[in-house]
Amino acid sequence: MTPAIGLSGGERRAADERSPAFARAHRDDRSAHVVGRRARLELAFERRGGRTVLAHAYVEPPFRIGRTFDLDGAAYAILVCAGPGVFGGDDLAQSIHVGAGARVVLTTQAALQAHPAACARHAPAIVHQRFIVDDDAELHGHWDPVIPFAGARLDQIVDIRLGESSRMYWSDALMAGRVTRGERWRFDRLAHELSVSIAGRRAYVERYTLAPADRAVERAWTARGAAYFSTAIVRDPRASAETVEPLHRRLAAIEGVAAAVDLLEPSLAVARLMAEGGAPFARARTSYREWALASIFQRPELAARK
Repeated sequence: MTPAIGLSGGERRAADERSPAFARAHRDDRSAHVVGRRARLELAFERRGGRTVLAHAYVEPPFRIGRTFDLDGAAYAILVCAGPGVFGGDDLAQSIHVGAGARVVLTTQAALQAHPAACARHAPAIVHQRFIVDDDAELHGHWDPVIPFAGARLDQIVDIRLGESSRMYWSDALMAGRVTRGERWRFDRLAHELSVSIAGRRAYVERYTLAPADRAVERAWTARGAAYFSTAIVRDPRASAETVEPLHRRLAAIEGVAAAVDLLEPSLAVARLMAEGGAPFARARTSYREWALASIFQRPELAARK
């Protein structure tokens, strides 16, 4: 039987997790042939005694979650997809809940590789992520790039739901393919949707579908010559014109990177970065993160290293 990990904490949560309904909902009943191709990851973090702990985890392979580390009161965790990546027909779902007052720093172990399906008739790989951040909670997500291989098809859906007083740092990344192997824009199709809601109100939506064979991507108003792309989102009361403008200037000064930062509304800033090379792209992401942590969140120690 494929193992599933269940961790619980607190009398109330423990009682819930002993219930038959919980057991049924979290039973790994996948058929053997879909193990590794369909999987769930569920994490819940809580604030206890001045620090954040992982109160519940349910993980189906190929997902894996190791121990969490205390980062000055925040819980730091590396999410692992132990397989070689995602293939056509795969369906991977992640659900992460950050409870009231908790502070969580998440990252991935490595880039997510999207491979072509064994058969052209197969559906695209689907990666669906949901993040719920309660009031007075804080989520920091800094993700390695998605790399779509030649012929790959991928649908990626990210649903972020923030409480009115929650805070967030988010930075994702996408590559045009295995650039060093000459696979720029060789994937078949990539559909992406990133949605951020605040107290039930839709605050930001980023949605696009790229099919390079049907429509040229390397046009002036699309990707131009860039092969590396990122969206970085800051949600914090200190995100204002006074703090966001220096971030914009800082990114603009990095050679080899085209970037802009916009204050969409008080407390919510979005940056878009693109670069032709991986080295300036990595420098820009790191610089943006370190500056935001120091100047907006005032928590530079959260820039943890893997």
